Amino acid sequence: MIRERDWSGHPLGPPETWPDALRVALGLVLESPESMILAWGPELHFFFNDTYFPLLGPRLSWAMGAPFREVWADAWDQAKPIIDEAFAGRAQRFVDLPWTLDTDRGAKETFWSFSYSRVFDADGAVAGLFIFTNETTARVNSDRRLAAEIARQRKLLQQMPGFAAVLRGPEHIFDYVNDAYVAIAGNRDFLGHGVRTVFPELVGQGFFELLDGVYATGQPFTARAMPIRLAGEDQDRFIDLLYKAIRDDTGAVIGIFVGGYDVTERLRAERALEAANAGLAERVAAALAEQARIEEALRQSQKMEAVGQLTGGLAHDFNNLLAGISGSLELMQSRIAQGRQGEIDRYMSAAQGATRRAAALTHRLLAFSRRQTLDPKPTDVNRLVAGMEELIRRTVGPTIAIETVGTAGPWTVLIDPPQLENALLNLCINARDAMPDGGRITIETANVRLDDHAARAADMQPGPYLTLSVSDTGTGMTPDVIVRAFEPFFTTKPIGQGTGLGLSMIYGFVRQSGGQVRIYSEVGQGTTMRLYLPRHADAVQEPEAPGGPREVPQAGQGRTVLVVDDEPTVRMLVTEILEDLGYVAIEAADGAGGLAVLQSDAHLDLLVTDVGLPGGMNGRQMAEAGRVTRPGLKVLFITGYAENAVLGHGHLEPGMQVMTKPFAMEALATRIDDLIKAN
Repeated sequence: MIRERDWSGHPLGPPETWPDALRVALGLVLESPESMILAWGPELHFFFNDTYFPLLGPRLSWAMGAPFREVWADAWDQAKPIIDEAFAGRAQRFVDLPWTLDTDRGAKETFWSFSYSRVFDADGAVAGLFIFTNETTARVNSDRRLAAEIARQRKLLQQMPGFAAVLRGPEHIFDYVNDAYVAIAGNRDFLGHGVRTVFPELVGQGFFELLDGVYATGQPFTARAMPIRLAGEDQDRFIDLLYKAIRDDTGAVIGIFVGGYDVTERLRAERALEAANAGLAERVAAALAEQARIEEALRQSQKMEAVGQLTGGLAHDFNNLLAGISGSLELMQSRIAQGRQGEIDRYMSAAQGATRRAAALTHRLLAFSRRQTLDPKPTDVNRLVAGMEELIRRTVGPTIAIETVGTAGPWTVLIDPPQLENALLNLCINARDAMPDGGRITIETANVRLDDHAARAADMQPGPYLTLSVSDTGTGMTPDVIVRAFEPFFTTKPIGQGTGLGLSMIYGFVRQSGGQVRIYSEVGQGTTMRLYLPRHADAVQEPEAPGGPREVPQAGQGRTVLVVDDEPTVRMLVTEILEDLGYVAIEAADGAGGLAVLQSDAHLDLLVTDVGLPGGMNGRQMAEAGRVTRPGLKVLFITGYAENAVLGHGHLEPGMQVMTKPFAMEALATRIDDLIKAN
């Protein structure tokens, strides 16, 4: 267009005479992909590039080189002040500036974005203007249509019977609320403020956390009849609620749409209807109560049956043991009278063996009733299983394969290690008996966390547990056997092959230790016995090196021990042992008598006392009362079962120890010597 124009008579002259500054500036305009103008010289001769063509319309054929005021005659009055400012060095930029053009378009409002900047000649004088320009009429009109559509939609939302709001950003800033929302929430300063600021009374009601979750995940949330308590209201109202994510063109969450209905009145009407049917509900409740009474009577009957089975089995076993002890003592008495001293040892051994079996039976019964004496220690169960593996292999025999699977980094548990070893061995023996033709036993540990739902299902407290599982590939259990498996003296083994106390003892021991036992079994598929043991925070104690038997030395001169026990035979035996070792023994038959000695001026090195004493004062209370006047008094409790609460649930004060009856007299003598010599 520049080459084809006749420049003769034009103030600029032919192009080959144009100054270098004009040619350079014009080159920049013609090469630009943006819509650009060069206005040159005092008359602002108009030059433009190809991108500017659509803006000229019918001016295109004659505009090249024409004065600016002629090309845009209809906009000159608006453009002239801007041009003057630019020539004065105050360049400006305009966005979506409205212009009214009426020469060839008809009267029409248009919009433009442009900037004006000066161009200098070779001498540094201002020679013209660079003008970057773009018509934005289509976009502005589109934005206006969009705004109108948004306004229309908001008007529709305003007329909705339900409440609606639009929240922006992670802080949930209110951009919009309709009248129904205000009617529920009251007149508040919504727009531009976050929900936590607008609704401080909703702290702790869960709504803020739900909004955070929808914004973070993009997943919608819906609820029916959700309770909400607003400021100034003395009772809950109820709402059907929807939170739905609002996304931008890329799919990113940028806000949340809130919608729903106030269903308080409907809910109250439903409750009124329920109240109207109260008579029917009372009849149903009475029927359910009668059913519960019948079920309770059935449970009581089953309980009495279990008690009868327990006492029957207990009487049978103890009568056998007592017959052995009594018969052995009678024969010992007879042989002594006959002068046949050489035969006494075997009867003595028989009586002692029966006594040990009676003690073991009592121990199992106490374990079942959770009353046994435990010595819990922080324990690494993986290490315990590894130490038992060889014994288990020898016990179950060569036809049973043993596999151990220890979890990495097992949690420490607070447990009585020998009791847990005994429980593990019993479980493996039961597993062996369930696989008469051979099979596999898997011993496995795992760290687990039980949430509220899982804990309720297992009758446990939520939290971290270590599990010890023994699984077999044997015959499995039927559901009715699983239900009765922990009952005392219940056994599926043939007569003479089991007492029925093994699982009940394990159950009682684990429950006393704060854990739980669960059975998972299917007939023909095998059984898994799983022990849940609570996690303990303390570190595992390293086992002490075993020591050999030692002879108890004689007591030093003047060592005195107070012995308190309501059983004369026990008192006599303990006193004689003490006197054999050179101690002076003082006896008392109850707590009051023992306390009288403790509060006297008598010299005492040790108190040996039963826990359960007659007369209203137990052994623990007596010992603590005695320590008021004798702060450093050492105490050895001896008890037939562990009154766990009396003994502080295993938390004894320094200088106090406990032994469980029956015990070997040598063990008692050793413990007394250790206690007295301890610092």
